[in-house]
Amino acid sequence: MTIARFEVFTKIVELGSFTRAADQLNMTQSAVSHAIASLESEWGVSLFIRDRKKGVLLTEIGHMALPHMREILNRMEKISQEVALASKIEVGTIRIGTFASASACLLPKILSKFQKRHPKIEFKFYEGTYEEITEWLKTGVIDIGFVVEHNSQAEFEMIPIKKDKMVVAFSVHHKFNGQENISIQDLKEEPFIMPTGMYQSHVNEIFQEAKLKPCVRFEVHDCNTIANMVKEGLGVTIGPELFLKSQPNIRVGNLNVSNWRNVALACHSISDASPAVKAFLAVAKSVFGDEA
Repeated sequence: MTIARFEVFTKIVELGSFTRAADQLNMTQSAVSHAIASLESEWGVSLFIRDRKKGVLLTEIGHMALPHMREILNRMEKISQEVALASKIEVGTIRIGTFASASACLLPKILSKFQKRHPKIEFKFYEGTYEEITEWLKTGVIDIGFVVEHNSQAEFEMIPIKKDKMVVAFSVHHKFNGQENISIQDLKEEPFIMPTGMYQSHVNEIFQEAKLKPCVRFEVHDCNTIANMVKEGLGVTIGPELFLKSQPNIRVGNLNVSNWRNVALACHSISDASPAVKAFLAVAKSVFGDEA
């Protein structure tokens, strides 16, 4: 059946390996290879390139076919859920894209309430950067994604989840330790660790509004690396409270200027979403309705 071959194809792309795809699908490797070979034979094209150094790569036609296959599989999943709902039997899988602080501080609260109501719904989680989550939404890899509204695309529908305050972070040995409130002016001479991408636009706004130029010592993309550098006393930084408060051995203080990032759940269309996704969004809204 073509649908089964589409599932094999997308699983190989997801895992980058025929062997790993076979393991996850509970198939033999020869069966996986046969599924792809029969698909290629039927269409008269090559979908994959086997490279000894780079592994399994998509051909140009493979790249073109991938989003269409994902759309078909997503539609099949929705049909299954609609039929199950009509039969009063819950089934289905929700694929969620999330970033580190959302995984740690927001997702568990939603899952706890959701699974009490819908224990048979399964989940797949994809953790990445803001940019990766947006791309996964566009290409159909995920059904829902945690995004920061400031950085997200207008093509998605949003469910606001939380207003996340921007705060100052410093080591436990820093002179700011013990101070609850810190003036932006006090950061003028401090060695500063500037985030690149992520929430950099929020940090730039704070300094621009204060008409200050930070003393940037390091520019770093990865959130966890920033937190570790702060912990080691290499500088101070400004970032979202949700993430920074969860990091061990660093301290945070409130700025005397206000700036927030708005965390939301995004999907292509709430009205066209599967029953399971609609239920998840409703639970998320009920859990964080007062914090958005």
